[in-house]
Amino acid sequence: MRFVIVTGLSGAGKSQAIRSLEDLGYFCVDNLPPTLMAKFAEACYQTDGKIDRIALVIDIRGGEFFDALFESLKYLTEQNYKYEILFLDASDKVLVKRYKESRRKHPLAPEGRILQGIELERNILNEVKYRANNIIDTSDMKPMQLREKIGRIYGDDAQNENSLIINVLSFGFKYGIPVDADLVFDVRFLPNPFYIPELKEFSGNNKEIKDYVLGFKETKEFISKLEDMLEFLIPNYVKEGKRQLVVGIGCTGGRHRSVAITNTIYEKLKSNGHKVSKEHRDINEDVKKAGFKS
Repeated sequence: MRFVIVTGLSGAGKSQAIRSLEDLGYFCVDNLPPTLMAKFAEACYQTDGKIDRIALVIDIRGGEFFDALFESLKYLTEQNYKYEILFLDASDKVLVKRYKESRRKHPLAPEGRILQGIELERNILNEVKYRANNIIDTSDMKPMQLREKIGRIYGDDAQNENSLIINVLSFGFKYGIPVDADLVFDVRFLPNPFYIPELKEFSGNNKEIKDYVLGFKETKEFISKLEDMLEFLIPNYVKEGKRQLVVGIGCTGGRHRSVAITNTIYEKLKSNGHKVSKEHRDINEDVKKAGFKS
């Protein structure tokens, strides 16, 4: 049985997530009071497999009932009921924009500023986020992209309990660390092609940058050590029940060094038989500002 608890910030996409899970064949319940979660789980586990995929949305709309969440999670663990937590997140700026566009009030600040409600909600949900098996940042996602990501993590292709989806993500530190990254590696210690006029306009997807970045002894040693670390961690994450691993590789702007190394790590993990994808979050941010080649 796959038992998924969907939670996260209001406005981050929980409604879209639960609709996507429902389309994948999950039995879905929205806004279930945490006090009822244990009884509901017991009933589902007693169906002898007739209900084998369940998703519950539990969030601060439950008011004072939300405080019972951790007690219910403790009970599920004691009874050996396996569960996963999916946490939906987004930046404050994006959440405020979504609330203004929908003209909705934040549930924790019905008479006050939206941002105050968001800050209060983040504090309440910190512990739940820490316990989450999967964190999805929807700040830059369209509904279809969220739907596709939900499908990759919770769809039929992810039914094997030993499967782990690895996403290697390049980013620029000046644009912020990805909130859904499980591991973050800083490659700003490597020489920066940005300061070489004939290389500046290229990206890590170009051979010129790849050859430059990977040509240093320090780069080769770093990649070797990182590959060894990931190969050690991956089976242990699988054993712990993790379904998705986001590995962030960051440089200053997210265009040169991090992209080249992300591509290399992606190829190595793929050749080792892992289910892996790659994404270059900030590769075009400097292009927008300076008109570089994409």
